[in-house]
Amino acid sequence: MDFNNNLPPFPVPNRNVIQVFSAVIEEVSRERNTTFVTISYNNCIGCTGATDSVRLVVNQDTVIHDERGRNIRANELERGMTINARFSSAMTRSIPPQAQAFFIQVIRRATRTETTTGRILEVNTRNNFILVLRNQNPSSAIRFNISSATVILDLFGRRTQLSALRPGFRVRVEHATFMTASIPPQTTAFTVQIIR
Repeated sequence: MDFNNNLPPFPVPNRNVIQVFSAVIEEVSRERNTTFVTISYNNCIGCTGATDSVRLVVNQDTVIHDERGRNIRANELERGMTINARFSSAMTRSIPPQAQAFFIQVIRRATRTETTTGRILEVNTRNNFILVLRNQNPSSAIRFNISSATVILDLFGRRTQLSALRPGFRVRVEHATFMTASIPPQTTAFTVQIIR
């Protein structure tokens, strides 16, 4: 489905609008009649700063479509979904900034995940992966491939980079349910959280 051909007209045509494509929903919270959707993105039209995440304010004025272009409610938005969105360029100075969402198009539903906890054996920033031992047995190693959509969090839950990870760090990895039959098995990491 072509995102640009399915956007509804805005009630006020002179608004400054930011468009993001293939953004990932990182968090969803609700307060009264408003839903807050934190997204991370790489592909943006109208962005002026270095921000790569935003907390969208989703209310009764936000138009939300599913993958087939049908209207859905804000309570159907879930962590892990991939979306395209249009939102106001007027943002708060908070971290992440907050902006009014005008339109959200779900592109892909959340992928089912599993969680693995272990110690990092190797960090490879050239080929973008980490090797994690689930226990002391070398055969328990899993290679987690790190993509641009992978969220890496430090001990305090703040976003960080792959280069900040070190062998010996204990991590919790949220990852895809499939694994290759290779040795070690490989899969895609969605979230890597440093833990104690």
